[in-house]
Amino acid sequence: MKNTRTILAEVDPVWGRICDEATKAVLDEPLLGGLIHSSVLHHPTFERALAYRVSMKLASGEMSEQILREISDEAYVSSPELGQMARADLVAVFERDPACHRLLQPLLYFKGFQAVQAYRIGHWLWENGRSDMAFFFQMRISEVFGIDIHPAAKIGQGIMIDHAHSIVIGETAVVGNNVSMLHSVTLGGTGKEDDDRHPKIGNGVLIGAGAKVLGNIDIGDCSRIAAGSVVLHDVPARKTVAGVPAKIIGDSGCDQPAATMDQLLGGSQL
Repeated sequence: MKNTRTILAEVDPVWGRICDEATKAVLDEPLLGGLIHSSVLHHPTFERALAYRVSMKLASGEMSEQILREISDEAYVSSPELGQMARADLVAVFERDPACHRLLQPLLYFKGFQAVQAYRIGHWLWENGRSDMAFFFQMRISEVFGIDIHPAAKIGQGIMIDHAHSIVIGETAVVGNNVSMLHSVTLGGTGKEDDDRHPKIGNGVLIGAGAKVLGNIDIGDCSRIAAGSVVLHDVPARKTVAGVPAKIIGDSGCDQPAATMDQLLGGSQL
């Protein structure tokens, strides 16, 4: 007869593996037992654990953990795709970040993953007409994680933001699926216009550290943007751009640059 843990692993393999890793982590480091039990092992589902983790990180004297948790639980119940997107993000971090050795790590420790999940709840609030609460989420995400994502921005799944410091994503920005970006990336506008003014990032794009992509421009699928580049014009699919201002310097080098995280070009690092 199958035990509960075996059944859990079959129904939700991501959550089952996280729970197994959490159990082992408590044995390896008992002093983290309280954190790991409250964040993982006390919850029946991945979504409930995420709601708890987001609410604990964003809570402050201005908004209690209980209220934020109720909002987060409501979001996951009413929009099940949020949980599936979170799973895709988690697996993306695990597969692309060489410093990530367990699925448990992003959930507990990686602010890039945590910030994206908090943004997703803020975006759900925005889409449901609760703009003021969405702006509160944006404010707290910026204060806690150092990442400023407008809640109206549209971001796909399988997103990996490595190091996740000083990320800015504007109101009308669109980010496709399976995108990887490093720290200090800006997806911004070029002036004070209030219409569609931010970049549209295709699927599978790799954006290097410190890159600035500005204006209502299209970045084609599976392209690469070199670190420190300033991109002001459209980038065709499967091309690499570099420089200030950025210019096309070759093909992207592989079919899925965001997955391989290959930042080498001509012997130099992007």
